[in-house]
Amino acid sequence: MSRWIKDVSNSIMMQPVTAVKGIGAERAIELAALQIETVQDLLEHFPYRYEDYRVRDLSEVQDGEKITIIGTVYGEPVVRFYGAKKSRITVKVVVDNIVVTAIWFNRGFLKSQLRAGREIMLSGKFERARLQIMVSEQHFLDTERVKVQEGTIQPVYSITGGMQVKQMRRFIIAALEQFGDSIDEILPEDLVRKYKLASRRDAIRNIHFPESVQAGKQGRRRLAFEELLLFQLRLQAYHAINRQARDGVAQHVPLEKVHTFIHSLPFPLTNAQKRVIKEILDDMQAPYSMNRLLQGDVGSGKTVVAAIALLATIEAGYQGALMVPTEILAEQHYETLSELLAPHGIEVALLSGSATVRKRRDILGGLQSGLIQVIVGTHALIQEDVYFAKLGLVITDEQHRFGVEQRRILREKGLNPDVLFMTATPIPRTLAITAFGDMDVSTIDELPAGRKPIETYWVRHDMLDRILAFVRKELDRGRQAYVISPLIEESEKLDLQNAIDVHAQLSQYFAGTYRVGLMHGRLVPREKDEVMQQFSRNEVQVLVSTTVVEVGVNVPNASVMVIYDAERFGLAQLHQLRGRVGRGAEQSYCILIADPKSETGKERMRIMTETNDGFEVAQRDLELRGPGDFFGTKQSGLPEFKVADVVQDYRMLEVARQEAADMVRGEAFWSSPQYRALRAYLKQDEYFLTKIKD
Repeated sequence: MSRWIKDVSNSIMMQPVTAVKGIGAERAIELAALQIETVQDLLEHFPYRYEDYRVRDLSEVQDGEKITIIGTVYGEPVVRFYGAKKSRITVKVVVDNIVVTAIWFNRGFLKSQLRAGREIMLSGKFERARLQIMVSEQHFLDTERVKVQEGTIQPVYSITGGMQVKQMRRFIIAALEQFGDSIDEILPEDLVRKYKLASRRDAIRNIHFPESVQAGKQGRRRLAFEELLLFQLRLQAYHAINRQARDGVAQHVPLEKVHTFIHSLPFPLTNAQKRVIKEILDDMQAPYSMNRLLQGDVGSGKTVVAAIALLATIEAGYQGALMVPTEILAEQHYETLSELLAPHGIEVALLSGSATVRKRRDILGGLQSGLIQVIVGTHALIQEDVYFAKLGLVITDEQHRFGVEQRRILREKGLNPDVLFMTATPIPRTLAITAFGDMDVSTIDELPAGRKPIETYWVRHDMLDRILAFVRKELDRGRQAYVISPLIEESEKLDLQNAIDVHAQLSQYFAGTYRVGLMHGRLVPREKDEVMQQFSRNEVQVLVSTTVVEVGVNVPNASVMVIYDAERFGLAQLHQLRGRVGRGAEQSYCILIADPKSETGKERMRIMTETNDGFEVAQRDLELRGPGDFFGTKQSGLPEFKVADVVQDYRMLEVARQEAADMVRGEAFWSSPQYRALRAYLKQDEYFLTKIKD
């Protein structure tokens, strides 16, 4: 969960949850399963939605909406039984001269109470066409004390065990009555005034039990801003302290040698590449440790930027390391960097898990002595027996595939070396600020000159013959093709094309003319490497594969990407796969074979055919899937906010980031009493404990 402030100075709020009337030891155990252990935890257990019990006019209600109505029972109820213990009871109710059919399931005991003429309040899902309401709750207004008052909005909470939502409501009402006046303000007064925020006390009351829709929105707005500000405050304070510490390596880079290297390249750099190179070199020459994310679309030229940064650190007298997630990618980077750097007298080596004992020993010796200046490798680089003579720059490619611990170990193999993270997964600005807010971000948002946009088409499965004829035409022109399938072998549960069947089908179709290779995740690294080498050398013209080719394979001669069952892939993955072609001078094509059933699936296909811009694809992907699924599951490093939503609240996130950055840059934040609560929040983190004196 997101890190909310634990105000240890306010002992009232830090009391155990059993201090709340009505909560005993047994309930406390159930609440602990929801991470509710103190009064403050309970008050910050916010609702995830609301039941709207405001009585509304039927003319305003949309089909399928949950509504509350008041009417009069009309006629006799009808009960029908089916199955062993199942029943359905219906009765007519007159609401503002409109006859509505009320329906209950398995509530036969209500028959005797549904007498004609009784006034009744009903809540449930309304079917407009049939004038029916599926009742979830009812109250007879002539005799029953209405538990949920007409005109109110009631919170719905996450619960556990044998607990009911109404019990959680009672606990929070009791906590607000007992301790609501003890809720302290934690934001400085000028910030609350500047953004017209509700007080923390009012916000917490209104997010639980809003007196009106507007009051609920104001409560949420205040708490979402607070949550984003606290999160950004940690990132910006870390960033500021890291820079002030000046314990990094100030590399004295001979810029004239860097310029000579750039002029020797067989192609001109784009303006975007020049901009990010300047940002990186400025950081490397500064006395603090660089912590920068380099993001750029597929084919935007990140590897050349990495090569220039590595050359700069070598010329400054240091070593450089590039860590990548797979052996295929490591070998490709090794070949590219050797080609670029070796003519300038720089020794580049490759260290992977499959290296022989002797080869590994030679490489480790070369690293320790300083003879090897640039090392490229997989996670083999972070093993204990790897030592550097003078490590100055660490680069990790597709960094979100490595855990935080793996990145930390590599960094610690030098004395606070500069660190550059690279990703070919374009990240929308809101997620970059959230997931990588402690980093500076450099973006290559321009493709090299001469690159032709990939033409993308969405077709149905019944057009397969035409697609294969088109692929043959490209092969006849000397080109190559990828064919991607979402599964390795046939699955009984999913009616999808699978790689093995597709390989057999295409081998027969192209028999005697072109070779068809097969690659998937179950092959051992040596087998994958062999297949890729055959494809790279054009010994195999069609490569059938699962998504293992998604990252890091560079075959400029490939001009066609065919993706079976494309609706099974996310937008980011489809864009990554599409980026495997379009790397040469020839026109390239991406063909999506899909029969999506859902609107989301159809929308994905439309987006892919409308744009080649990875950042636009990423933003649309974020809007379709939400932030939690953008990077994949828990490895993403994204916080799970209780109230804020980085998609919906992106403007608020920008404001919170700027305010947090301005705060930590000023002297007042580190000493003034009005920021004491925020400093206390930071000191919950051990990193800040010794760095903030209060």
